[in-house]
Amino acid sequence: MLPLGAHAEKNILVFGDSLSAGYGIAIEKGWVNLLQQELMGTQSGYHIVNASISGETSQGGRQRIARALQQFHPVIVIVELGANDGLRGNSISDLTNNLGKIIEQAQGIGARVLLVGMRLPPNYGETYTAQFQNVYPLLAKKYHIPLLPFLLEGVAPEQFQADNLHPTAAAQAQIMRRVLRSLNPLFN
Repeated sequence: MLPLGAHAEKNILVFGDSLSAGYGIAIEKGWVNLLQQELMGTQSGYHIVNASISGETSQGGRQRIARALQQFHPVIVIVELGANDGLRGNSISDLTNNLGKIIEQAQGIGARVLLVGMRLPPNYGETYTAQFQNVYPLLAKKYHIPLLPFLLEGVAPEQFQADNLHPTAAAQAQIMRRVLRSLNPLFN
């Protein structure tokens, strides 16, 4: 990974929350770092810049995206936000609007975007969880971008930390492979 502030010919900006920031695990074991290692062997010239922040919401991301785009000049942006909005019960319309503005700004500089979806535990109610989950495919369709429907698909219950929200280091390679499959069509 490039240090923050570094420039490469082909930066991939990972713009997410704690799931991409590597909460609770060593940074080098997180899926973002594993993706950089994989790309070194398969897609030379692409470099990952991880601008993910634990606790980030879509609103916080919307406030930060312009500066991140200006600073890193990415050719691809992986948007992995929304889990914290859902866990806080934030408005679905605000989530949709904020993610839409992030996507628009990334596309506005010519970057290709991969949207990474999230799901909520069922205790948030059937209506809210369904509306939340539907935000991602609707945005992917509206902006004609690829969607990874759920970042944590297939992660086994024992591969979560004690909080049951954040995956352990053991789950990171599987997450990286899922992201890479969705990312592959964006390489040129």
